[in-house]
Amino acid sequence: MNQPSTLPVRVMLAKIGLDGHDRGVKVVARTLRDAGMEVIYTGLHRSPAQVIEAATQEDVDVLGVSLLSGAHMPIFTKIFEILEGMEEKPRFSIVAGGVMPDEDEIELQKMGVAAVLGQDTTPEKIVETIMACARVEANS
Repeated sequence: MNQPSTLPVRVMLAKIGLDGHDRGVKVVARTLRDAGMEVIYTGLHRSPAQVIEAATQEDVDVLGVSLLSGAHMPIFTKIFEILEGMEEKPRFSIVAGGVMPDEDEIELQKMGVAAVLGQDTTPEKIVETIMACARVEANS
């Protein structure tokens, strides 16, 4: 009989590109830690390649990418190009957070983004979504 894992969900939060606003992602990090998750924050101004490499090395369950710059479509396109080119695919789900037009949500999900969390998402909904994305990934 399989026992449920007692390991905490591992989440990496990343800021990609020139977006220098990180107050929101730090609040999200605290919220997730308070909910019992392990959270790694990459800091500002990372490249998609750096973030994918770090998330793979850290063996995270969920990679959350926070964007306020309006560059979400090219950044997520690059992320999924990198993932597609990898010989061994990482096992983490990818969640988008920040400020993105509602009409882009469908396109992001078509790319492979598991969930999109806007700037007004409640802390409870953030925790619920990250937990759900981690469970889906664990079962795949």
